[in-house]
Amino acid sequence: MSLLAIVGRPNVGKSTLFNRLVGMRQAIVDDESGVTRDRHYGRCEWNGREFSVVDTGGYASGTDDVFEAAIRRQVEIAIEEADAILFMVEAGTGVTDYDSAIADVLRRSKKNVLLCVNKVDTGDKLFDAWEFWSLGLGEVHAISASNGSGTGDLLDEVVKLLPEDAEETADHPGVPRVAIVGKPNVGKSSLTNALLGEERNIVTDIAGTTRDSIATYYNKFGHELMLVDTAGIRRKARVKEDLEFYSVLRSIRAIENADVCVMMIDATTGMEAQDMNIFNLIVRNRKACVVVVNKWDLFIKDTNTLRDYTEALKRRLAPFDDVPIIFTSVVKKQRIADVLDAVATVYANYSQKIPTARLNEALLPIIEETPPPAWKGKYVKIKYITQLPVRFPAFAFFCNLPQYVKDPYKRFLENQLREHFSLTGCPVQIFLRQK
Repeated sequence: MSLLAIVGRPNVGKSTLFNRLVGMRQAIVDDESGVTRDRHYGRCEWNGREFSVVDTGGYASGTDDVFEAAIRRQVEIAIEEADAILFMVEAGTGVTDYDSAIADVLRRSKKNVLLCVNKVDTGDKLFDAWEFWSLGLGEVHAISASNGSGTGDLLDEVVKLLPEDAEETADHPGVPRVAIVGKPNVGKSSLTNALLGEERNIVTDIAGTTRDSIATYYNKFGHELMLVDTAGIRRKARVKEDLEFYSVLRSIRAIENADVCVMMIDATTGMEAQDMNIFNLIVRNRKACVVVVNKWDLFIKDTNTLRDYTEALKRRLAPFDDVPIIFTSVVKKQRIADVLDAVATVYANYSQKIPTARLNEALLPIIEETPPPAWKGKYVKIKYITQLPVRFPAFAFFCNLPQYVKDPYKRFLENQLREHFSLTGCPVQIFLRQK
């Protein structure tokens, strides 16, 4: 997925525009400069194109503020990683020394840059925007991030600059891309090395050894796939080093570009809050998932330990608890082949296309027997079901009154789909459409 970075000096409205693009108040906005001290990530959709957006802290140089040096480095990292850059300036103040310094950095970066002049709220301020042609970055786009004027035209230009989403498995077309994700030090690199049968990635007891997402072609024992070992995703409060910001960004992009995510957790600590955050990220991106409980050899067990642990884990994962759970010890190479078998099964489920006739034949009698509850005296009749032509399992149910079908009944429909068709490990999306 393409990435757009919003950069500029402090307090020009970057976070206001970011919140508008991603459709939620995710970044803190204040009149005081320097409020955004790290980077926020979100997703934006425009004219059928979806891309990631990163909101950076304000770029400043020649300052004694310890935060400013860190912010400056983060902006540079975002520029390195981005496919296109939105450089934001402010109409009211004119071209400042900071703006000139950032423009100099952007010209050297050789990246696609859009110059965006914010706070053009009235027609007379439009004349102030033309001054910014002097920065030498091409056409000037005047907007107001607070009220939204000009943002549609700006997004049209953004979409033109972003590259078309290319399959990262271009060398091996049709090969599933499998991302191994999880917190630091749960054994992701060790699993990759064990599967490959060689020390492909550096492994130490120090959390954060893997700094980048490393893709490797795998073709053994009847399994062909691209394995992506990612850096561990930490809770934001614990991410201190610049390199870790970079690593987290690359891990998030690896999830976005994957077909199947192997989420590893540590058996000795269980499913912690950060593990849930990673799992929710996988589900939000609608990716197939296999959960691997590593270091099982270190867990003290009795007769029912496996069953009880599995049940507790599924309760944490609910409502999407229909995922394969594999218990392994990567160091002792126990059950690592089961991970590959589970990945193959889940990918087959994820990429299958169920014929419309089979869907209607299996589900319509059940729906007729258990119809949606009446709402305000009106009865909902579902007449037709089909699978949508998207990469993940999504189904459209055509009915007379789609607005009256509530979430509990949607969950019932999802459960029926899972019961009659092989959808283990796949998030399922259901749409109600007017017939």
